[in-house]
Amino acid sequence: MDVKKAALLAGALIIAITTALLARSMFANNGNPTPQVAASVMPAQPDGPFVLVATKALPVGTIIDAESFRFQPWPKELIETAYFIKDDKVDTQQLLGSVVRNAITAGQPITQGSLIRSGERGFLAAALGPGMRAVTVPVSAQNSVAGFIFPGDRVDLILTQSVAPNGAEGDPLKVSETILRNLRVLATDQRTNAVGEDGKPEIRTYSNVTLEVTPKIAEKISVAQTVGSLSLSLRSIADNAADLDLAIADGNVALPNGNDPKAERTALARIAARPVGGGTFSTGADISRYQRRTVPQKPGGTPVALPGGGIARPTVGPVVRVAMGQQVTEVPVGGK
Repeated sequence: MDVKKAALLAGALIIAITTALLARSMFANNGNPTPQVAASVMPAQPDGPFVLVATKALPVGTIIDAESFRFQPWPKELIETAYFIKDDKVDTQQLLGSVVRNAITAGQPITQGSLIRSGERGFLAAALGPGMRAVTVPVSAQNSVAGFIFPGDRVDLILTQSVAPNGAEGDPLKVSETILRNLRVLATDQRTNAVGEDGKPEIRTYSNVTLEVTPKIAEKISVAQTVGSLSLSLRSIADNAADLDLAIADGNVALPNGNDPKAERTALARIAARPVGGGTFSTGADISRYQRRTVPQKPGGTPVALPGGGIARPTVGPVVRVAMGQQVTEVPVGGK
């Protein structure tokens, strides 16, 4: 091979190696962009102040919790003095348990005048829904779930009493009944939130519980306190949805006409939050066979008219109804 051919072969080999290296470098850059390119596609960090805004719609009377707000960048030219600004070192723990005075939409800044804090004048009145009342019930650790009921929870009210015999000898009838359901707890003693100074839930014992009720239910609770002892039964969070579904299936609730999802959601939330009457009860005989199931009556008492034209007299113990034609007679079978 002469010198000229050797030089051409060496030059071609050098060009091929150089081309391969350049191609490899180009493909490597496409897979891993340089730091300068990667930095250019990152979103710019906002330089405006951070304002406290509502994460969801907060109607009047809503009790503020940690899920109700967050800090969000806000344009400098739209900042108002009433806003809660993060640069001002706002202690959000002090806002927990506050009550919404004016309705706040989702994403709207929370202003200092839109909240009433615990202990301020008008706090309890702001926590009440339209047309609702606040009534206080005395409780103890034994009949208030050992202090694990907090403001914002929902409870059932149970009345326990002993019904004396009606002019007859014998033990009284012991009965316990759920008289009211789905009552919202507004406060325990003077405490309107369950958060301590360190921002963590704090369990305390208390002697009074304030409930949100309708005017008619407030009258019932006032009378119930003179009849027997009252106990609180804590409800599950999922119970409200289950009760609402059952009420809708039974046709006991009226939903708005038309195809307005917002109005329907508002109606459902209002219906799910309403307190309702009770309906269930248990007597001493449901617990022990040695207790009564009915109120003992004096033998030979005042006759009672029965359906169908029959006559029955109050008796002690279980009875059997005997129907003969149009006449119905109660015959005692003994027993306590």
